[in-house]
Amino acid sequence: MHSDFLKYQAQTTPHPLGLEVSHAKGSYIYDAQGRAHLDFVAGVSACGLGHGHPRVVAAVKEQLDRYMHVMVYGEYVQRPAVQFSKLLAQALPHPLETTYLVNSGTEAMEGAIKLARRYTGRSEVIAAHHAYHGNTMGSLSLMGFEERKAIFRPLVPDVAFIHFNVERELERITEKTACVVLETIQGGAGFILPHPGYLEKVRARCQAVGALLVLDEIQPGFGRTGQLFAFMHYNCVPDILVMGKGMASGLPVGAFTASKEMMQTLQEQPKLGHITTFGGNPVIAAASLATLSEILESPLMEQALEKEKRVRQQLVHPKIKEIRGRGLMLALMLEDAETANHLVLQAAKEQLILFWLLFEPRAVRISPPLTISEEELDKGCTLILDILDALPA
Repeated sequence: MHSDFLKYQAQTTPHPLGLEVSHAKGSYIYDAQGRAHLDFVAGVSACGLGHGHPRVVAAVKEQLDRYMHVMVYGEYVQRPAVQFSKLLAQALPHPLETTYLVNSGTEAMEGAIKLARRYTGRSEVIAAHHAYHGNTMGSLSLMGFEERKAIFRPLVPDVAFIHFNVERELERITEKTACVVLETIQGGAGFILPHPGYLEKVRARCQAVGALLVLDEIQPGFGRTGQLFAFMHYNCVPDILVMGKGMASGLPVGAFTASKEMMQTLQEQPKLGHITTFGGNPVIAAASLATLSEILESPLMEQALEKEKRVRQQLVHPKIKEIRGRGLMLALMLEDAETANHLVLQAAKEQLILFWLLFEPRAVRISPPLTISEEELDKGCTLILDILDALPA
């Protein structure tokens, strides 16, 4: 199977980890030999309720028995998509009330860019250095990391960049700016939190010049930081909210939410201003509804902050220079890239799943399921410390 994987399935790197998966349950992924691998990554923050959560599985199975795809997005009334969008609106602050359902986070970002340009009549988009918003051409154009996008140029024009958390650069946001796109917490750059007051100042500058604020919550969204979305920790409500990853417990999904007034501009001039065949798919919407309901009704969000404290208390080591992030969106900052690589690869041999971050080579991701138990957290943290202890001082 491994040789067929390498031959017939396109690869993203020359050396994939290559774990052959048999099944997954709770906080564990089981390989073809039946060994249990403790999951500290959760499908890169996608499986917030762990693997095979009973409420999600039941919702998916029930919907499968009713119907699957029946029509392109936006034409038919399909109960799971309507119920999810309504529940989401009830959980979000005004004026975030109308949601467009798509297939992935990067597609949601593409839709958000189009919506901002359509609504404002402006073209300039401002993003942050070391941002990551996806890999389709529009999202790639917002990536502030030239090494990763140079080979794919020309990209979408009229994109400018500021440095995250640098307030003096906010003057670059002007009356020509359609929108400013920021990750609420910078992901690929190393789980960098906004400085106190920074997002509020971005919000105020956008309002002063008539630009929109787009916040990318694809990774921190759906309870991972201890709130439903990370912006809720800060006094800053975006004009457009972009989400994905943890939204459907591991099924492919994304969405962007704005005011009804703003979203209506995609209906005309031109009609079908944004279209998707499979957006709002009823099976995936059923999973999204079950996921959101469970997160809102359970203590998982509060527990994420308690589990963060537990990780920080345990992972104290000379080779760990810092732990960045919030809730269960954490990054271990090691002393160098070599140590980070060794930790990820050695942990894989010892049946603990860790992973890297995109732009910061010294970082190791810790983003387990929100449902992970304290005992499982302790087990993983002990193994991390043992691996680091075994390295030369």
